[in-house]
Amino acid sequence: MPMITDTVTTADGDCPVRLFTPEGSGPWPAVVMYPDAGGVRATFDAMAAELAGFGYAVLLPDVYYRQPGWQPFEMATVFADPTERARLFGMLGSVTPDRMTSDARAFFDYLAGRPEVRGERFGVCGYCMGGRTSVVVAGRVPERVAAAASFHGGGLVTDAPDSPHLLADRMRATVYVAGAQNDASFTQEHAATLDEALTTAGVPHTVEFYPAAHGFAVPDNAPFDADAAARHWAAMRELFGAALTG
Repeated sequence: MPMITDTVTTADGDCPVRLFTPEGSGPWPAVVMYPDAGGVRATFDAMAAELAGFGYAVLLPDVYYRQPGWQPFEMATVFADPTERARLFGMLGSVTPDRMTSDARAFFDYLAGRPEVRGERFGVCGYCMGGRTSVVVAGRVPERVAAAASFHGGGLVTDAPDSPHLLADRMRATVYVAGAQNDASFTQEHAATLDEALTTAGVPHTVEFYPAAHGFAVPDNAPFDADAAARHWAAMRELFGAALTG
């Protein structure tokens, strides 16, 4: 897929991004793809290119841009290495809801100004940490988000006052959430709470679980599951096809 590298100016600096597009002249509806806690790396380049092949302009941002020079994680071993695990969780914690929100506004403004992109409302999708970001952005920037997808996202329901599920009454997007089995960061109880919040708010949504472990959709994650990954691509094609091109 064609790809350009660029930077998006945010409230906190310059965020490196990659924009993947289908072959042809466009313009196309656009999606922001948020990576997991491992950050942008070759696996996500391939995933963004695959999504672009379905007919979308896909923006892949470096969500850790506030920490210049950060080194990529080796996802197969990061959780077994105490030093690397601590570094990963420290970086993950730096991506706060306020930062997610201000960055998203900048990303959407950037997309709206690109000749490859059509429309003023967009899709968002994300994995693990990025799945939480997608739900947060759908609630905090509702006027710009038409569809939001979260895959093995954690922290969607918490006791904190900024829990993502509490944003349901602000959302204007169609929301799709796919949890992982035996995942303490998103349990059956969390799913029931989220489903109730979205239903009460009148948000079109699906909340379901895949028979696979946390990390099932990302090829360089140890729990990657090819069947679950194929299912997640099919779910996104259906979601974005209805919300962005229908």
